[in-house]
Amino acid sequence: MDKKLNIIKEHESVVRSYVRNFPAVFTKAKGHKLWDEAGKEYIDFFSGAGALNYGHNDDHMKQKLVDYILDDGITHSLDMASTAKVDFIKKFQDVILKPRGLDYKIMFPGPTGTNTVESALKLARKVTGRTDIISFTGGFHGMTIGSLSVTGNSMKRKGAGIPLQNTVTMAYDNYVDDHDSLTYLERFLEDSGSGVAIPAAMIVETVQGEGGINAARFEWLKKLENICRRWGILLIIDDVQAGIGRTGTFFSFEAAGIKPDIVCLSKSLSGYGLPLSVTLIKPEHDIWQPGEHNGTFRGNNHAFITATASLDFWKDDSFEKEILEKSEIVREFLTNIVTEYPEIKGEVRGRGLMIGIASEVEGLAEKVAAAAFEKGLIMETAGPNDEVFKLFPALTIPKDDLKKGLEIIEESVKQLVKDPVTN
Repeated sequence: MDKKLNIIKEHESVVRSYVRNFPAVFTKAKGHKLWDEAGKEYIDFFSGAGALNYGHNDDHMKQKLVDYILDDGITHSLDMASTAKVDFIKKFQDVILKPRGLDYKIMFPGPTGTNTVESALKLARKVTGRTDIISFTGGFHGMTIGSLSVTGNSMKRKGAGIPLQNTVTMAYDNYVDDHDSLTYLERFLEDSGSGVAIPAAMIVETVQGEGGINAARFEWLKKLENICRRWGILLIIDDVQAGIGRTGTFFSFEAAGIKPDIVCLSKSLSGYGLPLSVTLIKPEHDIWQPGEHNGTFRGNNHAFITATASLDFWKDDSFEKEILEKSEIVREFLTNIVTEYPEIKGEVRGRGLMIGIASEVEGLAEKVAAAAFEKGLIMETAGPNDEVFKLFPALTIPKDDLKKGLEIIEESVKQLVKDPVTN
């Protein structure tokens, strides 16, 4: 074992995970590539679990950040005003919200995805005066107690060490074949004997990342919004992983034609891998008392600088069109893999560049990811049993390199199908 990896093995907590799947010491990253200490080059189809949608070390963002640091710009400011914060808010309004006809107050709850989810749950309860939250099978919303309470994964829930209360889990779209999960949900709301109280909110991912790249149909999402409106329930969209262009549009819910009450954003919001999250709130629901929800690192000005620069990608629709073209390349490729290698018993899942193949063959997805890593491609698995190998290439990856990464996947699948015993 590499001496530096041995240091990690000896001294870092056993809770570590990604280093086990990607056993290399990385030294450099640029665009859609990483390099390890031995100089080996890797194509990155992981993108920081969705935190690096624009790739590594984008030149435009980097220069803005370096200039700001060298000019002694404010680094930490809690929620005091800074030029970096004001510039981000204005540009986010002008480039993202106004062109989409969206009216939201912007809350900075803390720097991570679970921070925005916690604030959304708390606010929904405050607005409605109700306690319960409805979440959905396969959902993943974070690792703090409130976020875990609306997360489906039993292993992660068990890690809380206490009962996770005041939540009800309902079936996500297509959880059971030929079953209308929302008719079932609404029946629970109507029936005074169901044991399900009218909740404060429903929280949902339009495409479930950790849950297995399950994509809800637009009509399902629209019907969910209608149910929420009918019953006075707030609709929270967790766009931490599916947002910021990952599914093709800035917000993953745009194509469904819905307007959530609260939206949770983080991961690629800073554009550079710096911690930043926001909670978007319809103005009528912004009823916080000053300081009622806060956090020391909600004023990450370095992240504001790169986030503002990243919005240049969205000044017109050319970037969306580029993502769509790449998405079609990937979907066509994965569909062909499923057809040409029936032994993997595969199913293409996802939307945009948040996509993968679920395999009924136990352990196959993990083996494909491991084989791909050996060949110079980084990607992870997802799903309750790691049954999906998950493609998250940088949205900015050139098409030729995108195809190179896809070729590595096919080589890995072919290798495993050809010699399943050895592999």
